[in-house]
Amino acid sequence: MSDPIEPFDRTARRRARDRAAPDFAGFAFLKDALAADLADRLAELGPSFPRILDLGSHDGRLAALLPESEIVAADAGFHFAKMAHGVMCDEDRLPFAPGSFDAVLSAASLHGVNDLPGALVQIRQVLKPGGVFLAAFVGGASLAALRARLLATEMARYDGVSPRFLPMVDPREAPGLLQRAGFIEPVVDVHQQTVRYRSAASMLADQRGMGEGNVLHARSRKPLSRVDAAAFYAAAEAAAEADGRHPLQLEIVTMTGRAPPLK
Repeated sequence: MSDPIEPFDRTARRRARDRAAPDFAGFAFLKDALAADLADRLAELGPSFPRILDLGSHDGRLAALLPESEIVAADAGFHFAKMAHGVMCDEDRLPFAPGSFDAVLSAASLHGVNDLPGALVQIRQVLKPGGVFLAAFVGGASLAALRARLLATEMARYDGVSPRFLPMVDPREAPGLLQRAGFIEPVVDVHQQTVRYRSAASMLADQRGMGEGNVLHARSRKPLSRVDAAAFYAAAEAAAEADGRHPLQLEIVTMTGRAPPLK
């Protein structure tokens, strides 16, 4: 059973990922972009990483980018783990022995972890001495316009708002998180990425297709009413760009660190 003190409902997160798994290939553009960037960064760090943990693997597509390495996949969703021929586990509950991997890569998953500091400690522990950790995920400034529109929609009719968006990591805190987890040579960089959609509805459909539903423990059990949904979509259409497209701003945080070498 999930701990109600945790921000994310682990069971709901598994279900969201399981629902997304069959059709994930049609919604994997962000995963593909982040995975390709991590693979390029890893290649710059050294020629040989024989055994790599793909943490938050989704359907295991990272393996195709690293054909020279043995890839062990792990995902919080049962169906994703099965598709990747991997292990089902949460990122902050790793079942691997210390020193199991030469590198750990995580593309588009760590933003949904209950205990990110604890996950980072465990990642450092499963790395061999001198092993490399690379992760990319969406950060705290993402979806600002979408959040503002939904807040405005609910505030116009109610005294308060329902929790509908996940809390995200502030990039300014990321270097300290790496250091406290025991990594050396921590590097964090941030870039903005804009995705443009044909409609607000397709924008929300993409989030579901990526397995990114509302999995907060404190989430509202009721969806937006028809009136509120209509108001939200009207506000979104009014804010569309001149060509009718809807821009979605994402903040991408990339973390790099090394496990300390043997003394």
